[in-house]
Amino acid sequence: MKIIVPMAGIGSRLRPHTLTIPKPLTVIAGKPIVQRLVEDITSVVNQPIEEIAFIIGPSAKGFPSNTREKLLTIAEELGAKGSVYVQEEALGTAHAIFCAKESLTGPCVVAFADTLFKADFTLNAEADGAIWVKQVDDPSAFGVVKLNNGFISDFVEKPTKFVSDLAIIGIYYFKDGDKLSREIQYLIDNDIRPSGEFQLTEVLETLKQDGAKFLPGKVDVWMDCGKKDPTVDTNKKILGFEYDKGNNLVAETVVLENSQIIQPCFIGENVVLKNSTIGPYVSIGEDSLVTDSKISNSLIQTNVKILNATLDNAMIGNHATYNGNFTSVSIGDYSELT
Repeated sequence: MKIIVPMAGIGSRLRPHTLTIPKPLTVIAGKPIVQRLVEDITSVVNQPIEEIAFIIGPSAKGFPSNTREKLLTIAEELGAKGSVYVQEEALGTAHAIFCAKESLTGPCVVAFADTLFKADFTLNAEADGAIWVKQVDDPSAFGVVKLNNGFISDFVEKPTKFVSDLAIIGIYYFKDGDKLSREIQYLIDNDIRPSGEFQLTEVLETLKQDGAKFLPGKVDVWMDCGKKDPTVDTNKKILGFEYDKGNNLVAETVVLENSQIIQPCFIGENVVLKNSTIGPYVSIGEDSLVTDSKISNSLIQTNVKILNATLDNAMIGNHATYNGNFTSVSIGDYSELT
C-alpha cells in the first residue's frame, strides 16, 4: 500500500500563518497537520505502508528549503520509504497527483493535506476504490457524490441545486494506481480540463464510465484546517482525542511559576508559564513565555511571548509577541502586538 499526499497549495485562506510555512506543516497539538494525516491513515488502513509520496509546491511559493527533509523524516518514522515531488505550476488536483506518477503503482490511498479525520478504513476487495464522504449542511461548497445500491453513481462539483449532501473530504482509495495514472495521463495528453484545470473528479467519472465501482467511505469526524477558526477548533478536538487516550502532552521541561494548566493541553519543551492559567484546549509550542495571562481554546506556535493577555479562540504564529487585551486574534509569524 502507498499513500500519496498532494500538498502543493499555498494555503491562502489561512494567511497570515501560511506566509512563512506551508499549511500542511502548520503544527496542531504538537505535530504538523500532514504528519497527523499520514499517521492516522497508517494506523487504520490495516495494511503495511510501503511508500509515502508527498507533492509539494516550489520554494518560490513559500515552501522552505528543509520541507523535503521534514517529510522524508515523517515517512521514515512510520517505517515507509519517503518520496517528495514538486508541482511547479498549480494545474489542478489530478495534475498534482500525476506529479507523483513514479509512485502511482498498485493499491494506494490519495489524501489531500487539508483536513484531519476519524474514519472507517475497511477496504472492500471487490470494489475498485473508495471515496470518503461526510454529510454536510451546505453541499454547494463541496464536491458531492450520489449513491445507487450502495455504490457511487455520480460526482457533482459544487452543486447549485441540491443533488446530495455527501461531501467528498479529499481521501480516496484506488486498488490500481497504475490505472489511475494512465487516466490522468490521458486527460493531460488531450488537454481535457473543462474548469481550466485537470481535476480528479474528471478522472473519477471516466473510471466509473469504464466500469469501475467506487464505494463511499464512512467518516465519523472531519476536521478542517483551511481557515483560522476551524483550525483552532481542530486543535481542540485533537487535544480531546489525545487526552481521552490517556496521553500526556505537557513536556517535563515546562516551568510553572504560580500558574495552572487545565487539561487537555499541549505544552512544548522549555515553555515558561508565570502567573497564568492555561487551558482547556490550548497548544503552546516550545521555547515560549506566557506571563500574567489567561488562555483557553487557542493554538500558539513556537518561540512566542504573551504578556497581560486574555485569549480565547486565538491563533498565534511562531516568534510572535502579544501584549494586550484583545480576545479573538489571528497573528502570523514574527508579528508583534504590544
